[in-house]
Amino acid sequence: MARKPAISASKATELRTLIQRHANNLSQQLQAHQRNNFPPSAEKTIRLFSPAEAAKLIGIHEGYLRQVAAEGRGVATTVTNGRRSYSVEDIQNIRRILDQSARGDRRYLPHRVDGEHLQIITVMNFKGGSGKTTTSAHLAQYLALHGYRVLAIDLDPQASLSALFGSQPELDVGPNETLYGAIRYDEHRRSISEIVRGTYIPNLHLIPAHLELMEFEHETPRALMQRAPGDLMFFGRIAQAIAEAQNLYDIVVIDCPPQLGYLTLSALSAATAVLITVHPQMLDVLSMAQFLTMTGDLLEVVADAGGTTNYDWMNYLVTRFEPSDGPQNQMVAFLRSIFGEHVLIHPMLKSTAISDASITNQTLYEVERQQFTRSTYDRAVESMNQVNGEIEGLIRRAWGRTA
Repeated sequence: MARKPAISASKATELRTLIQRHANNLSQQLQAHQRNNFPPSAEKTIRLFSPAEAAKLIGIHEGYLRQVAAEGRGVATTVTNGRRSYSVEDIQNIRRILDQSARGDRRYLPHRVDGEHLQIITVMNFKGGSGKTTTSAHLAQYLALHGYRVLAIDLDPQASLSALFGSQPELDVGPNETLYGAIRYDEHRRSISEIVRGTYIPNLHLIPAHLELMEFEHETPRALMQRAPGDLMFFGRIAQAIAEAQNLYDIVVIDCPPQLGYLTLSALSAATAVLITVHPQMLDVLSMAQFLTMTGDLLEVVADAGGTTNYDWMNYLVTRFEPSDGPQNQMVAFLRSIFGEHVLIHPMLKSTAISDASITNQTLYEVERQQFTRSTYDRAVESMNQVNGEIEGLIRRAWGRTA
């Protein structure tokens, strides 16, 4: 049998050059597209909310909200065609005013109090398409819109979460402006307070991602080899960075990269809760089985090296679920039979509203209802709220509050 000729050095060089050229061309075109659609002078904003939506977010009746607005208690509402609407700043001001005059145990600002530890939720799966970033973005926004102080950390070098929150990695995330800046091993390490940036939602802050996060994966093996007594191991670095700002937040949501590397292991070691997204298809579940096995083995290594992995809760979230799909229903039943109450009751439904909103770098909470068929939008938002409400209940129980 004739042997295939080996690839010549010139051919290998041509392939490398071709890939590099394509990468440069694509990057330039994407940057041009982003500048056209999101110019540097533009700032992402969030829509106004109707009285019914605002009242629900604050946790009061719509009639009481009208009374507060009529009294003008620090509220600058917008009136268009005779209809009142509220900005996220309005909602936060109303919440603060009501909390100052609240009686008994009634609270409108659900911030942590003494004895309630910071909740660090690590969202993970190493198979693409599981809805990990969609879950992280909507959870962080839901919690912030309901009054919690939230820090969202994008740990995925692909930076999809950052883009959803208005931070384009190619344009406005510079060197040392990701979490890598706070966990790196050299003298250029920064405080996390220098990296956190605000968003268009008052209670939601962001640490964006960039390709530089991969440096942590490359540098950690070298750091392990050169480690001196007393040096902080890789798995403790994210927890240490977050601890510098823990008094400023109630909840941290970490969107992990889709791989089991040093970043993910460090995020797991920092976590007080773990949320694993799973698409109910056989290939995805088979992939998750390997993922869980590898995760368990690696966490055992971390534990042997002195790392701690103590969690308030760990749950599986079924994503992109289609209720009319028989095999998906069977797979969900299969998962529940194995994991029991660790599978969240509510699945995240597959919806064109979610995918269509993402085209313009928006979430369901940001898009206008009239952009979609009402039933499609309402169904998607109801599903998302049920998922996030269930997770909020887990957080509150971890604090010892009633759900």
